[in-house]
Amino acid sequence: MQSSFQVPDILSYLGLPQDYNPLPSADPIEFLKRHLYQLPPNITQSFSLVTTPKQRTAITEIRNRRLKFTESKPPSLSFAAARNAWPTLWQGRERIGQEEGKDEQEWAKLSFLGGAEQQVGGLAKLLGDMEEEREAERVRFIRRMQASDDFVPEEESDSEGEEDEVQESESPEEAKALFERRIRERFIYGLLEGADYDSVDWDELLDVEDDRVAEERWFDDD
Repeated sequence: MQSSFQVPDILSYLGLPQDYNPLPSADPIEFLKRHLYQLPPNITQSFSLVTTPKQRTAITEIRNRRLKFTESKPPSLSFAAARNAWPTLWQGRERIGQEEGKDEQEWAKLSFLGGAEQQVGGLAKLLGDMEEEREAERVRFIRRMQASDDFVPEEESDSEGEEDEVQESESPEEAKALFERRIRERFIYGLLEGADYDSVDWDELLDVEDDRVAEERWFDDD
């Protein structure tokens, strides 16, 4: 990685004027959206000095590099390694709703409609609230069932009851799979503290033929 972030050198490499807008120092994310593929890794790596992994999530190409990396099943994100590296994420099921609600808010803020705050602020809060409410409702249902063995909730289908029963009796294998999925998602969203994002975000070998198709496929699958 370069020892410093040299804006004149970056603009000169691309043949751009020194008053180019957006400047890589003033709006590095927008600059990378336009010119990521035109810059060599030794230059793009320097953007780690002025951006965070979470901010870089707004760049489609970088999200898809992370996606391709997770699909390769890297040892650093394996169950054993992840449980040791992020032990606070491997704790019970009570925090699932809250954590996933935050993830959805981050996605809406950084990705949806380009991350325009005034357009998506309400959406981000709504998605997070919906996820937390779903988990809260599941907990309330379980408590009601524990209070009365004969209790049958009104207007609840058998499939909903079966789903709650499955979640309550989650097997170790299911818990492990859910944890691994959360690790992958948090890595892609730039939320996995301490992960080596630089080696992934600036790796041109992780580019795919059609980034948008790969991204949409990942969201559809999940």
